[in-house]
Amino acid sequence: MKEKKTKNETLEWVKALLIAFGLAAIIRIFLFTPIVVDGISMMPTLEDGDRMIVNKIGYTIGTPNRFDIVVFHAPEQKDYIKRVIGLPGDTVEYRDDVLYVNGQAYDEPYLDEYKKTVTDGPLTEDFTLEEKIDRKTVPEGYVFVMGDNRRKSKDSRHIGAVPIDEIIGSTKFIFWPIEDFGMVK
Repeated sequence: MKEKKTKNETLEWVKALLIAFGLAAIIRIFLFTPIVVDGISMMPTLEDGDRMIVNKIGYTIGTPNRFDIVVFHAPEQKDYIKRVIGLPGDTVEYRDDVLYVNGQAYDEPYLDEYKKTVTDGPLTEDFTLEEKIDRKTVPEGYVFVMGDNRRKSKDSRHIGAVPIDEIIGSTKFIFWPIEDFGMVK
């Protein structure tokens, strides 16, 4: 009798572990996944080595919004983290360190801290979308992305507009290091 009870208990533990591993795999593959920030292209918003959670379901039921921080598959077989600046159909231009989308000036409060430290010219050089991607507007099905560290970011100014279907998801939550725990702007 005791042997049968031990077998049943072992079988229940095995089932519970398989279910737990299965659920963890489903969550990681389809819903949320961790990512480590690699590099300085999003400073000062994100630091090299920050660990974040990527929401993979947001764009399966919706589309990116301007200023979302997204993770996408870059042309170099690497995942990049950048900020969405232009949406499909938008014109994008920088003049005198000010972002203009469809002719309207936009504040970028996430850059304020960094702009205070830059004394040798603008943080973001002047450009038009046409100068960067040979188009007047962001193509349908694409977004124009930039890193917050405008002087040291390989982004749409260099790699072109990013296909929306290459976006893995958005990220807003740092879970490590503990002193940076929380939501980002």
